[in-house]
Amino acid sequence: MSRLPLERPDGGGRYPGFSTLAQADHWDRTTAAVVESRLGRPPDVRFFTPAEEAAGRALFDQLLAQRGEPRVPVVNMVDARLAEEQTDGWHYDNMPRDGEAWRATLAALDREAGSRAGCTFALLDPVEQAQLLQDVCDLHQELWHGLPADRVWSLWTRYACTAFYSHPLAWDEIGFAGPAYPRGYKNLGVDRLEPFEVRDVRPDADPARSSTRGAEQ
Repeated sequence: MSRLPLERPDGGGRYPGFSTLAQADHWDRTTAAVVESRLGRPPDVRFFTPAEEAAGRALFDQLLAQRGEPRVPVVNMVDARLAEEQTDGWHYDNMPRDGEAWRATLAALDREAGSRAGCTFALLDPVEQAQLLQDVCDLHQELWHGLPADRVWSLWTRYACTAFYSHPLAWDEIGFAGPAYPRGYKNLGVDRLEPFEVRDVRPDADPARSSTRGAEQ
């Protein structure tokens, strides 16, 4: 299972001392307001039921290896999209529409956890959660609870990555300085950094092994 663990933006990650928000003075006012709003209080959950929210939170924590605070509030961000029907505008013909697919797959996670350990997915041991998700991933085009496993995997990871990488905390941890407009970039080319960028101090490290938050609790 492919993972994209979080690193720490407090000097212990791959880009020590880097802060996306330190570049806010170079953004126009509208852009700065949009970016900074993502650091505020997460939107209330409106689409997911409490059981779906719990399963979704555990799912996203596993997919993104978020083991501690601060977390990108992915479940709240996905919930807001679904509540507003802000989907990708398409879905596979062998899958339900996204909102229905999310309800079906989160319920399936709970049923699967129940059959394996007699509890919900959120209450499953983290190692067992990871194994369950790996089993889904390994099914490829086979059916999982009546749905093609590769399409289920695509649904989960597509929404997870879209939410995660729209958040400034994730930008800090990948060394992304935020919107280039209106300043732009001048040092174009491989490995040519701008003055405001920070070099990766562990370019050869495996992020799945080096992430502080990715370690099992």
